[in-house]
Amino acid sequence: MLNLVLFGPPGAGKGTQSEKLINKYNLVHLSTGDLLRSQIAAGTELGLQAKSLMDKGILVPDEVVIGMIDTKLNENPSAAGFIFDGFPRTVRQAEALDTLLGQHNTGITVMVALVVDQEELTKRLLLRGQTSGRADDQNEELIRRRVQEYNEKTTPVASYYEQQGKYVAIDGIGEIDQIFGLICQKVEAAQSLES
Repeated sequence: MLNLVLFGPPGAGKGTQSEKLINKYNLVHLSTGDLLRSQIAAGTELGLQAKSLMDKGILVPDEVVIGMIDTKLNENPSAAGFIFDGFPRTVRQAEALDTLLGQHNTGITVMVALVVDQEELTKRLLLRGQTSGRADDQNEELIRRRVQEYNEKTTPVASYYEQQGKYVAIDGIGEIDQIFGLICQKVEAAQSLES
């Protein structure tokens, strides 16, 4: 089973690359952002709670996200693998994910980090805000706070996977297909090490 963590700050291109990886490797997409937005759109209690936190640029509690991921794993028992997009963001979440995957007799194959600088991220997110209508992508100060929070909390996660020999960094600036090709090389190298 191929379990891939796609890592990168908001605006790094995770959504674009996720779609390509899902199609190529027949993976189930686990985007915590999408899971949360669907809860918000449905107006669930969890969704309203999450929206209140997200509007302030604060992350949703781990146990809520792990619970949603567990549900998705249980809904897809015959999946070829999963792509984790936007999760884990902390070492505690990475450990919880390892524990959860272990309960499903699987684990993370590789963590791919898309590396993009602050100015490019801000530019991309403001542009996305103009077309998507997402309020969190229309405020430059909020964008910078999200990116700063991402960097502060997630750098240790990269180290966590690096210690396991599962971390690779890819330059997230360039042609989409070129970046995708580099990701595929790293994924296939990791798969060959696993088998």
